[in-house]
Amino acid sequence: MQPLSRLEKLYEGKAKSVYTTADPERLILHFRNDTSAFDGLRIEQLARKGRVNNLFNDFIMRKLEEQGVATQRVALLSDEESVVKRLEMIPIECVVRNIATGSLVKRLGVTDGMDLIPPTFEFFLKNDALHDPMVNDYHIRSFGWASDSEIAAMKETSLRINTILSKRFKEAGMLLVDYKLEFGRFHGELLLGDEFSPDGCRLWDIDTRKKLDKDRFRQGLGGVVEAYEEVAHRLGVPNI
Repeated sequence: MQPLSRLEKLYEGKAKSVYTTADPERLILHFRNDTSAFDGLRIEQLARKGRVNNLFNDFIMRKLEEQGVATQRVALLSDEESVVKRLEMIPIECVVRNIATGSLVKRLGVTDGMDLIPPTFEFFLKNDALHDPMVNDYHIRSFGWASDSEIAAMKETSLRINTILSKRFKEAGMLLVDYKLEFGRFHGELLLGDEFSPDGCRLWDIDTRKKLDKDRFRQGLGGVVEAYEEVAHRLGVPNI
């Protein structure tokens, strides 16, 4: 098969661009160096970030596939690009939290850094204009965003991924604090889509609780890409 190349830009998000290809069932994800926070109100360019997130995401998706999780991954195309299956995305973010921090602390007034046993699971509507409001199963059913079986599968898969990745990060000396996932349909099958990178999860050093994720950008701590690279090195992500 000849390598695919970009055709039309289908979508541009905060840090990725999505392009069509000559294959109607394949897309190209371009991971850009853009870094944003606060619903895009703050945007900066950080050298090497697109490359790190692309390689990181490919590594995580491969590891999940090895554990039986179906993903949209097809192949790496370049340092900043990946070929993926073209999914009909479900407009829902699935958030799993192992430790209380961030918006959960503000919303519920619980102690920052508190271990959550069992982990919490929440649905959010993917809508920047509405600041991604929290929704529940009933909203998802009533507005036709997903079926009952898809709702159940998103929950089950998100928590199974938590078991797989929490163990892997812990072995590398890190805590998987929380993360978000997105899913889509491909020929009737529910697949994990979008990305898994330090842009969409929180990671802390297991001993010092040093932040190794996008909170370094949100909180002005600096060393954002360096932290992402440290995470990648600890996990054994190749070519970083």
